[in-house]
Amino acid sequence: MNTSASSSTQVGIAVLRTSLGVMWIAHALLKLFVFTLPGTAQFFESIGFPGVLAYPVFAAELLGGIALLLGVYARQVALVLTPVMVVAAWVHVPNGWVHTSQGGGWEYPAFLIAASVALWLLGDGAAALKRSDVLAPRSEPAPAQPALQAAGAAE
Repeated sequence: MNTSASSSTQVGIAVLRTSLGVMWIAHALLKLFVFTLPGTAQFFESIGFPGVLAYPVFAAELLGGIALLLGVYARQVALVLTPVMVVAAWVHVPNGWVHTSQGGGWEYPAFLIAASVALWLLGDGAAALKRSDVLAPRSEPAPAQPALQAAGAAE
């Protein structure tokens, strides 16, 4: 956890992380229980993707959502899942902006892309079970405070 960030900031990041996790799990379960996996495969084929891709997408959404919920390599999971939502947004572009449009618009996937990138940039947040700096953006050291610079120059 970034010790320089306040505890309320870390809790806020955890809220972002867990809400994204719940969303990804809900997306996966929608494919399983509402559309069914064979129905999702058929939809994938109708938009020009191999139907078999429905199964790894389902697995990625479910396992990624669980990982986000628990805080297991959350920032990396958010980054890795982002292309799934980029494709979802691309698929929905012809339907218009608002996701309540017939066939679903692209505003909801676009928001989830932004939230996923934000989580990747911010870190795992409070109560994450497993963290890693792999694929994490590099942190630049904070600039020295003017008072500290003056004190260093006086020595």
